[in-house]
Amino acid sequence: MKLATRQELDNLPEARLERFPEALGQSEAFLAFQAQLSRVAKVDRPVLIIGERGTGKELSARRLHYLSSRWQGPLVALNCAALAPTLIESELFGYEAGAFTGAAGRRAGRFEAAAGGTLFLDEVATIPLEVQEKILRVVEYGAFERVGSAQKVQVDVRIVGATNADLAALAERERFKRDLLDRLSFEVLFLPPLRERKGDIPLLANHFAARMALELGQNEIRVFGEQALTALESYPWPGNVRELKNVVERAVYRSDSPTITQIVFDPFHEPFAGQPASAETPSSPPEAPAALHLPSAPQAVSDQPLSAAVPDKPLLEAVRELEMRMLKRALEKARYNQRKAAECLGLTYDQFRGLYRKYRDSI
Repeated sequence: MKLATRQELDNLPEARLERFPEALGQSEAFLAFQAQLSRVAKVDRPVLIIGERGTGKELSARRLHYLSSRWQGPLVALNCAALAPTLIESELFGYEAGAFTGAAGRRAGRFEAAAGGTLFLDEVATIPLEVQEKILRVVEYGAFERVGSAQKVQVDVRIVGATNADLAALAERERFKRDLLDRLSFEVLFLPPLRERKGDIPLLANHFAARMALELGQNEIRVFGEQALTALESYPWPGNVRELKNVVERAVYRSDSPTITQIVFDPFHEPFAGQPASAETPSSPPEAPAALHLPSAPQAVSDQPLSAAVPDKPLLEAVRELEMRMLKRALEKARYNQRKAAECLGLTYDQFRGLYRKYRDSI
């Protein structure tokens, strides 16, 4: 019996999957998603992955590829939002010499590079309609023409698309081709946001902390104190796993102790989500962030009755003045701690940030 070489072992799909350990989770929502992904991976059809930013759409596409029958073929990725609309066509399909100014020679596109494997199109909703038509022809007939050429190029590629947009709504407004949507959505995988993955936050946080400690050459394993862990589990994570990774790495980097007691969520507006660093002593650890313990009902910001706060003027103008006044007083009361100001107004932090951006030049 011939023994497998080290290179052959490294190329097994299981070995390749071990290179992406950030696809961790034990929550029901996460496990259900992974089960659906594993099932559709074996069917050689296009797949759409729908999820918020930072949920790990590209990571999911990579797992899907390595679980599929195409795992020995190339996996080619393209972020469609990162390219100007005029460049996407030539990037996807390649071009012939002289096709446009600067095209000195023939260049293969991403479809040819992904032949025999998987092409991952991130932010697929941003693809221009005329390019969508060419992609539809590839899906239907397995052929396309390079820019500046009438010669057909045959290609065998599985397309995996990803977006956080509502493609069905875009199709209704004729901003995304309905035919292409139908062909790409053999299966639609909805990647759950981190806030719906109960129990996964400590698992991911410990994983990211261990990797960051290793990167920094730290000998001691970093662990989260009870208050820090409560802060992590209470935060809504609008940036999902990507944001969690950044927050945890920052906490490990800034901690001088094996036990992490402070979590920095927003380094631009709130240096520490807790007591100031200068107030920390070994005998008195910082208290949990007050903004993370939301009251059952919004606290009043103004002692004035509502009738006194609203002047006799047009409704929209009165609402604008009232919002600005309450926003200003909440900031003053919270000493310009935006999370505490959001608590005073009974808003989530994201809602408060939207209100703050709306009026920050006026208050």
